[in-house]
Amino acid sequence: MKHDYLLNTPLSEAKSIFFEAVKNAGFSAKSELIDSKDASGRITAEAVYAKISSPHYNASAMDGIAVSAKSTFGASENTPAVLSKDEYTVVDTGDPLPEGTDAVIMIEDVREDGEGNVRLLSAVSPWQNVRQVGEDLCMGDMIAPCSTPVTPALAGAFLAGGVTRVRVKKRPVFGIVPTGDEIVEPTSDPAEGEIIEFNSTIFSSMLRESGALVKVHPIVKDDRNLIKAAVSELLESCDAVLVLAGSSAGRDDYTSLVCEELGSVLVHGIAVKPGKPAVLGLARSKPFIGLPGYPVSAMVIMEEIVKPLCALYYSLPERSAPKVRAVLSRRVVSSLKYEEFVRVSLGTVGNVCYAVPLPRGAGVITSVTKAGGILRLPQDLEGFEAGCEVEVEPLVPPERIKNTLVVTGSHDPLIDEIANEVNARDLGFTVVSSHVGSMGALKAVAAGQAHMGACHLLDETNGTYNASYVQKYFPEGGAVLKKGVGRIQGLMTAPGNPLGITGVNDLKRVRYVNRQRGAGTRVLLDYLIRENGVSSDKINGYGNEKFTHTAVAAFIAAGNADAGMGILSAARIYGLDFVPLYNEEYDFLIAEEFENDPKVKAFFEILESASFKRKLAEMGGYITEGI
Repeated sequence: MKHDYLLNTPLSEAKSIFFEAVKNAGFSAKSELIDSKDASGRITAEAVYAKISSPHYNASAMDGIAVSAKSTFGASENTPAVLSKDEYTVVDTGDPLPEGTDAVIMIEDVREDGEGNVRLLSAVSPWQNVRQVGEDLCMGDMIAPCSTPVTPALAGAFLAGGVTRVRVKKRPVFGIVPTGDEIVEPTSDPAEGEIIEFNSTIFSSMLRESGALVKVHPIVKDDRNLIKAAVSELLESCDAVLVLAGSSAGRDDYTSLVCEELGSVLVHGIAVKPGKPAVLGLARSKPFIGLPGYPVSAMVIMEEIVKPLCALYYSLPERSAPKVRAVLSRRVVSSLKYEEFVRVSLGTVGNVCYAVPLPRGAGVITSVTKAGGILRLPQDLEGFEAGCEVEVEPLVPPERIKNTLVVTGSHDPLIDEIANEVNARDLGFTVVSSHVGSMGALKAVAAGQAHMGACHLLDETNGTYNASYVQKYFPEGGAVLKKGVGRIQGLMTAPGNPLGITGVNDLKRVRYVNRQRGAGTRVLLDYLIRENGVSSDKINGYGNEKFTHTAVAAFIAAGNADAGMGILSAARIYGLDFVPLYNEEYDFLIAEEFENDPKVKAFFEILESASFKRKLAEMGGYITEGI
C-alpha cells in the first residue's frame, strides 16, 4: 500500500497551513453560562459589568464609633471634644454608617468617662475610616473584558459586583485514540513485547493545563478500519482528535490514511527533531493531529502545535516561552535538516547558569522529567560549541535554577537518594546531577561548571584512588577531594550465574556490556583485563557502552548481555547475581570556592548521617566506615 509522506515542512509553515485551515473550518469557542463561583480557570466570552456597586452602602472600615466629623472639629489634647451617647454610635467593621454620621473613630482612640460620654483628643475628617459606596466597583463598571482568563480574585470580583452568573467560553473537547498492537494498559508486570500505554496520560494532562476537556478511547490495534471507527466515534462528541502513534510511513502506520479518508491531510512530516513524523489535517472539518509514537517526539508536537491550537480556540495569543541565558557545558551538534529541541538540565554555579545536554532519544521520557529547560537548535544551524552562551526555555521556576547544587561525574544511586532527602527535609535547594563519568567530573569542576563531581579513578601505579588525578588536573590547587564511600565493584550476571562467570578471564566467552569511556568503572575494567592478559578485542560487547550502573543492570536483566561491571546496589535492584572483584573509593571533588557552601555542607551532613548509612546498608555494596 502506498503512503504519501511529506518530508520536512518547516515548523512555522506547518503551523500557518494548519491554523489557517482550522480557523476557516470554524474551530472556535462557543459560550455557556456558569455560576461565578465556578468561573476560576475559565475564559470570559463577553465583557462582564458590575450589577451593583461594591460596597453598595457606606460601610465602617474599622471597629469604633460612628460620628459626624464636624462634631470633632477643634478637638485636641488641651481642648478635647466631648460627645454624649446621643452623638455617636458604636459600630463594627462592615456595619452601615448610621444616618447623620460620616466618619468612624477607631475604638483605641476613644476615651469614655464612665457615664456614656466620650472624649476625643483629635479631630477626624469627613469619610475617615469609611468605605464609601463604589469604593471598589461602581454599578456599570466593566469588571473584565471578553477573552480574559478568570483568576480566583476575578471570580470574587464578579460576585462583589453582583454578577452571580457569568458567560464563559466552552472548553474544547479533545479525543485521544491510543493505537498499537504492542500497547497495553498500565501494569507493573508487562510481558516481553508489551509496551505500557502512558502517552495518553501525559497528553491528557497537557490538554487540561491548556483549558481543554479530554476523552480517551480504549487502545486500538493497528487496524485501519478499527482506527477509523474509533476516530469517527470521537468526532461525534469532540472538537478535535489526536491519534497516538502510527503517524510515520511504516507497514502498520495508518494515521495519515485515516485522516485522508475522513477529510484531508494538510501536513505530513515537520522539520523538527524529535517530532518529525506528525500528521496535521481536518477530519469532518475538525482538527486532526497524528502524534508520533515516541513520547518525547509527541510532546514537542503537543507544545508547538496542540497547545497553540487551544489558544487559537479561545482567541488568546500564543504564549511565548520565557528565556534564560545559560552557558553550554558540552558541544551540541545538529544537522541542517531539522529544527531540533534539546533537553538540558539547568543549574547555577557561582553566578553562572549552566546548561547540560541530556540524552536526546525520542523515546527517553526521563530526559523530559529531568530536564530544566529546552534548547532550540534552528534548522539552519549545525550546533553550538561548549562554553558558548545560549538561550534556553526553562521548564522549572527561576528560583529552582538559582538554588541548585550541581553534582556531575560518576553515576551512583546514592546521589539520587541524597537529592530525595534534600527535598524531604525542605532544605531550600535541589540537587541536579548528570552522569558524565569520573573524568567528566574533573573537567567540569576545573571549568567551573559544577559545585562538585563524583569520581572513582584508580591509579594503576600504586592502587590508590583519585588523589593522583586531582594533583595532575589541579597542580596549583583550586579543588578539594573529600572522602565519600567505599564501593564493591564486580560483575553483574543473570540470576543464578548460569554461565559460571568468576572473573574477567571469563569475559572472552560471554556477551559483555560496558561503561562509557572516562567512567571510573571503565578504567577499573581496563586495568583488570590488562592485569589478567585479556585483550579488549576478545570481549564481545566491549564497545557497547552505557552511562549508568542501572543501565548496565537493565541490559543484562533483559537478556541482552551476560555480564557487565557495576556496583552491588544496581545488581540488587534487578535481582542479578554479583561476582565481587574490587573494593574502590567513591569520592567527591569540590571546587575550592564552594567547600563551605551551605548546600555542599548539607549534602555531606546527609551522607555522613547514621540514618543515611543505614539506607546505604540496605542498598548493599557500600563501605561507610570512616565517613
